[in-house]
Amino acid sequence: MAEEQAEGGLKRSVSWKQGLFIAMGVPILILPSLADVSNIVWGLCIFVWTISVLQGFLQNMAYGEMVTVFPKATGLPGCAQTVFKPKDPNNPHDMRKFIGAFSAWCYWFAWCPVVAIFTMMIGDYLVQMFEWDIKGWTYLGLYMAVGLIIVAVMYVLGVRGLEGGAKLGMILAIVSVIPIIIIVAGAFISGEFEFANITDNITSPDWSWDFEDIVLLFGCFGLAQWSACAWETAAIYGPEYENPGKDVPKALFSCGMICLFMYFFVSVGVYGSFDQSDPDDAALMTNAILAPLSEAVFGDTGKYVALFLLIIAMVLVIQTGFLGSSRTLYSMAGEGNLPEWFGKVNGRGMPANAMLFVCVFNMLLVFIVGYSGCVAKSGDTSSTILSASAIGYCLANGIALAAFVKSRRDPEFRDLPRPYSAPKCWIYPIAAMVFVQFVLWFPCLVYWSYNLVDSITPAIIAGIILICYLPLWWIVQTRRLGGTAEAEASD
Repeated sequence: MAEEQAEGGLKRSVSWKQGLFIAMGVPILILPSLADVSNIVWGLCIFVWTISVLQGFLQNMAYGEMVTVFPKATGLPGCAQTVFKPKDPNNPHDMRKFIGAFSAWCYWFAWCPVVAIFTMMIGDYLVQMFEWDIKGWTYLGLYMAVGLIIVAVMYVLGVRGLEGGAKLGMILAIVSVIPIIIIVAGAFISGEFEFANITDNITSPDWSWDFEDIVLLFGCFGLAQWSACAWETAAIYGPEYENPGKDVPKALFSCGMICLFMYFFVSVGVYGSFDQSDPDDAALMTNAILAPLSEAVFGDTGKYVALFLLIIAMVLVIQTGFLGSSRTLYSMAGEGNLPEWFGKVNGRGMPANAMLFVCVFNMLLVFIVGYSGCVAKSGDTSSTILSASAIGYCLANGIALAAFVKSRRDPEFRDLPRPYSAPKCWIYPIAAMVFVQFVLWFPCLVYWSYNLVDSITPAIIAGIILICYLPLWWIVQTRRLGGTAEAEASD
C-alpha cells in the first residue's frame, strides 16, 4: 500500500498491528507503581489494578471514537484542541482554546517523564543485578549515563520514521511481556507464591477505613490509571494509521485485553510472593521489586537473564513515551499552542525538534530528581516523578473526556461521520468519569503523593510545569496575533 500523506507532513504508513506493538510497552508501566501502592493497601491492590484497566476500556471506547471523528488530529491532544477551539478565530486568547491546549500540555507531561522514570529504574535494576555498592554522585552518574544512552538511541531511531520505530516495537514486543511472565510464573511454580500472603494482608496493618484511608484509596486509583489506562496511546497515532476507522479500535482493544490479563496476573503474583507482615519481605518492596523475586525463583545465574530481558522491555515502554510525547508537542505547535519550532518535521516527516526537546527535558528531570535523592538525600526517587506525572495525566483525562461529551452534544461536531462509534449511551458514563477525574481522583492523588514521600515535592513539580504553561501559551498567542496584524497591514 502506497503511503498517504496526512495533515502536517505525517504519513499514513502504520498498520493496527504496528500501533499495538508500539503500545505494548504499557503493561510494563505497572512496575514503578507496585511498591508505591503497596505501602497503603496490599491484597486490595489487585482490585485497584483490575478496576483501573476496566476503567481504561470505558474511557478508551470514547477516545477511539474521537480519533476517528477527527482523523487529522494527533490522538487525544489533537482531539481536545480541535473540540475546544475558539469561536472567534481572530481572538487567539479565547480561553476555550486554552482549555484544549492545557489538556494537551497535561497529556504531554503525563507521558514525557516515562523516559526519566524508567531510565532511573534501569539504573536501580543494574545496581540490584550486579550488587554494586554505590551512592551519592556515583549513583547519579549511573542514572545520567543510562539516560544519555537511552535518549540518544530513541532520538536516532525516532527521526528515521515511525514505521521504523514500529518495526523495533514489533521486535521488542515479542520479549516485552515475556520476562515479567517468566518471573511471576516462576514464583507460582517454585512455591514463592502463597495465597495467604494476599488473604491475610488485604490492607496495610494500620488501615482503618476512616476518611483519610478512603482518600488514600481514591489516590491509589488516581495513580493506577497512569499505567492501567495508558493503552490509549495506541490512538495517539491516529493520523498515521493506514485506515483509522478500522485500525484504531483494533489496536486499542487488542492492547486492552493484554493489559487486563497482565495487570491482574502480575499484581496477584507479586503481592502473593511477599509477606507484608515480614520485615525482610517488606524491605524488598522497592522500585526494583522484581529483582529479589527473580533471584529467589531463578537463583544467582538465572536472575541475570530474566532481569536483562526485563530491561529490554523497559526500553520498549520508554519508546512508547518518547514517541507519544513528541507527537503531542508537534500537535500543539500545529494548533498554534506552542512555538512553530516544535512543529517542524524532518525529511522523513518526523517531528525531530519535538523529539530533541523531549530528550533534553528528561535528562534535566533525571539530574534534578537524581541529585535530590542521591546527593541531597531527600528521599526523592523515580516515584516522585511518577506521582507528579500522574497528576498531569488525571487532568488530561478529565479534559479529554469532557471533549468527548462536547463532541457528542455540540451541533458543530455531533453530525460528523464516525467510522468507529461507541454506544449512544456512552455519553453518560463518560460525563460521570469527568466528575470522577476532577472531584475524586485529582485531589485524592495530590494528597496521596504527599503521603507517599512525606513531601510536597511531587505536587510542586507538577504545579510548576503545568502552571508555567499559562504564560507560555499567552506569549505564543500574543506573537501570533502580532504576526497576523503585520500580515494584514502588508496586504
